[in-house]
Amino acid sequence: MVELPFGSEFSPNQIDLPELLDICKTNEGNKKSLEEEILERYFKRHGNGSEKNRRTLAMNCRLGLKSYGIIDDKCRFTELGKYLYSCKDNEDELYRQLARHILLNLNGMGFVQCLKDMAAALEKITLQTIRPALEIRGITYPRGGKHPSIMRLWLEKAGVLAKDSYDVDSDKLNEILDNNDHMSNLRKLTKEQRYFLLALLNTGIQDYQSSAQIAKLASTTYGVSYSEKSLPEKVLNDVESAGYIEVKKSTVGRGAKSHLCKPTAKAKHDLVEPLIRQLETQTDPKLIEMLTKSFSEILVDINSDETYKKGLALEALAFKLLRILGLDYMATRVRAEATAGNEVDLLFQSDRLLYSRWQIQCKNTNNVSLEYVAREVGLTQVLYSNVIVLITTGKFSDKARNYANHIMKNSNLNIVFVDKKDIAVIADNPVAIVDVFEREAKRAMQIKKLDLGSL
Repeated sequence: MVELPFGSEFSPNQIDLPELLDICKTNEGNKKSLEEEILERYFKRHGNGSEKNRRTLAMNCRLGLKSYGIIDDKCRFTELGKYLYSCKDNEDELYRQLARHILLNLNGMGFVQCLKDMAAALEKITLQTIRPALEIRGITYPRGGKHPSIMRLWLEKAGVLAKDSYDVDSDKLNEILDNNDHMSNLRKLTKEQRYFLLALLNTGIQDYQSSAQIAKLASTTYGVSYSEKSLPEKVLNDVESAGYIEVKKSTVGRGAKSHLCKPTAKAKHDLVEPLIRQLETQTDPKLIEMLTKSFSEILVDINSDETYKKGLALEALAFKLLRILGLDYMATRVRAEATAGNEVDLLFQSDRLLYSRWQIQCKNTNNVSLEYVAREVGLTQVLYSNVIVLITTGKFSDKARNYANHIMKNSNLNIVFVDKKDIAVIADNPVAIVDVFEREAKRAMQIKKLDLGSL
């Protein structure tokens, strides 16, 4: 579980942030004088409370500054604090930068996603209903704490949330995230070039790969069309000129006209590392370390004698597989204490054409039984998932497959099975995941085929 930051008395309803930053600067490094000036400016005449209570309010404000990452233990500005102080006279930039920090580093994205989920489910959003909804997503705060209210107010100041409500402005959210998003480095490329590059990076392979295979992956995952004949002219040349890929002609194949490509160090620095930095604030650091490994290295760890290492490796494999398909990690982990003893390893989402939520469960076991599948089906009622992806280093029992077929035939759920054989094929050629998921999609389509004569 992760926590929302403490923010009691560090609220835009109680303090003026540009002025408070000036106070922090004047009293930098002196906790006593900082609290005294905060007390004098904001809480000296606060209600009918005692002097002791008012001093507690001033202390809470200082602790809120620290919890939000603006000052450190010694009341000195952090790097964030220094930047916010430098732009305190430009309030639009000030609140935008604070909101981006909240979203990326203080579990704000999990908070906002929770609000969007509740709104989509037509649930009434109050402080009372937010708490259990956040806990399901692995986010908590002390009972009686004002943590979500304070976070809501700061996000409102940046326009991410509407005034006096929990309504999320998705355009403003995307605008703020774009300032620090890896996609911002791709704006000079065409749509076809951009998605080709993203598909290449999603494979996680640093060596040369077939450009035709990458184009196939990009076409499947992002819905763009490519002509293999004009691929060098319309895609490869410009992406190579931008410094993101290296290209060479294949020495095999008909007429030796096909091309191979691989990502450059610039692509890793500009596009992959920013994504990893975002993920560092959202998931287990040991999982991040695992994600930097190649497929072959992960498969070695999956066979480790250490249970924890083996589990992390399988989770990393699942993460890489879903990223190859261009899905977005939701920064949400559903823990056992929130779901009656069950646990979901990863949640992904996609907003291409139609919104979908993908619920992933990893099993490092020789045989996946019907009970495992039934458990995941039950959790879709809590998580509002459209797709269940079950990944195992073993195989699925006939009963598990038959049960999945029954569920798909009688509901709008799709259940995808990825077993040991599939993992071996994908590890050898990551683009093969397209074939695996196309196979599963065709299976689901056949199961769900309507008998129009009976309608």
